[in-house]
Amino acid sequence: MPPERANAAVIEARSIVKRFGPVRAVDGISLEIAAGRVTAILGPSGSGKSTLLRCLNFMEIPDSGEVLFLGSPVRVRDRALDGLRARVGMVFQQFNLFPHLRVWENVALAPRVVRGAPSPVARSFALALLDRVGLADKAQAHPSELSGGQQQRAAIARALAMEPVALLFDEPTSALDPELRGEVLEVMRSLAAEGRTMAVVTHEVAFARAVAHEVVFMDAGRVVERGAPAQVIDAPANERTRRFFAS
Repeated sequence: MPPERANAAVIEARSIVKRFGPVRAVDGISLEIAAGRVTAILGPSGSGKSTLLRCLNFMEIPDSGEVLFLGSPVRVRDRALDGLRARVGMVFQQFNLFPHLRVWENVALAPRVVRGAPSPVARSFALALLDRVGLADKAQAHPSELSGGQQQRAAIARALAMEPVALLFDEPTSALDPELRGEVLEVMRSLAAEGRTMAVVTHEVAFARAVAHEVVFMDAGRVVERGAPAQVIDAPANERTRRFFAS
């Protein structure tokens, strides 16, 4: 299924279950991440949001259910999984930059090592991406010399370096002070405006309302409600959803 087709599913989860001991962190969830659209996944802490996101790229192996990437089923230790991981970028809560590498080297590493790009090409591409996220002047710095917001923007540039067909964000602003969140959210808004395919686990309700095409509200490992932001955030039908947003 080609991702360029309007509303085609880039990633599709079908009846995904993930257990940790007796707890079903993800309890039979089906979800589509549509091409060119932003899906915001909201819910209380412990609702299974991050676990679901990690199941989509097999950072957590689902106990049952199925994940499809561009229409093809993905299984552990097959080429489809390699393709998914190479073409779906992930941005974490923590920045996970290599401290011994300069910022541009962190961004250039995957294109050079995974895709075999010549070093000058990878470096040029990395510098362009750092300019894209407003960090051109920090290319030669080490991560320890950057603020948290700058490190997260560098991590976004690193995810973009593989030219992904989709981006997964796992609470990308949760480790940041309030004053630093805005610069990261602004980069994410600009990516959404470009028509990037994005799934964002977040507590940033205002961001979800302004940017998302679909909001998915989770509680206790299940999808409680989903729909357009104006429906789910501003006029939820479910009592659990209403209590969450009222708080």
